[in-house]
Amino acid sequence: MNEQIFAVLPEQEGKRIDAFVCEQLDGITRSMVQNWIEQGHVTLASGKAVKKNYKVSAGDEVIVQVPEPQSVEIEPENIPIDIVYEDEDIIVVNKARGMVVHPAVGNWNGTLVNALMYHCGDRLSGINGEIRPGIVHRIDKDTSGLLVVAKNDLAHQSLAEQIACHSAAREYQAIVVGAPREDQGTIDQPIGRHKIDRKKMAILPDGRHAVTHYQVLKRFRGYSLLAFQLETGRTHQIRVHMASIGHPIIGDPLYGLKKDRFSNLDGQCLHAWRLSLDHPRTGERMVFEAPLPEYFTAILNKMVQENG
Repeated sequence: MNEQIFAVLPEQEGKRIDAFVCEQLDGITRSMVQNWIEQGHVTLASGKAVKKNYKVSAGDEVIVQVPEPQSVEIEPENIPIDIVYEDEDIIVVNKARGMVVHPAVGNWNGTLVNALMYHCGDRLSGINGEIRPGIVHRIDKDTSGLLVVAKNDLAHQSLAEQIACHSAAREYQAIVVGAPREDQGTIDQPIGRHKIDRKKMAILPDGRHAVTHYQVLKRFRGYSLLAFQLETGRTHQIRVHMASIGHPIIGDPLYGLKKDRFSNLDGQCLHAWRLSLDHPRTGERMVFEAPLPEYFTAILNKMVQENG
């Protein structure tokens, strides 16, 4: 058992204990926490036993004994994927919106890794372990676009170094609410895990260094199309940075507007459209592009029509 202790802050008072614990731990569902409570793995430091509907009070210390993870068998699945380029060292994929990159709690099947294992067999790098074979970098489930996968450890190490030193360039496009005043700019704000809602990231003084460059490509009535280039690759980086300056990405369920004409989209309107890197074996500079997906262009066309 891995024991962790969480103190309840004043602003968290009144939450159900299953919801509170769920917010503290990544990749955990409320049903999992409820099972832990029934098994006696969630208690208060005072020694008081709790039920799943117990409401926490400020100052409570909640002790969670997280069971050791069980070994998981990741199965290859015959899932169609859009392969932009492939050779003996790398494979570049245009990931569809709605696809999770690698298996995790709640998503053991139907991921890009499951599809890659079917397509590549055992020809994927093993540096990131059995759950994330070949995965060098990720993009969010509801973000579409390009990512490169390593077929061997040599390629993985080279690609990881390129990403770390910023020689590999990742460029995105998104539609945001409103428009920045300047046509281009840089957001340099540290990002870390949200102190209360553990499913979210936030701008935090003690967060990790994060830099996003943006350029306004087109302005519409109430919205704009932006291009982004990343210096760093923090979780939800573009989404958090744009929300922090008052221009969240449309359709973003975590950081977007709750009431907006595009709030019913199936995820944020964000696409990784260009990827540049040096081939890990030959050193050749390679540039890959993926056109904007159909749902994205449909929204743009509608905005163009509305703006005359």
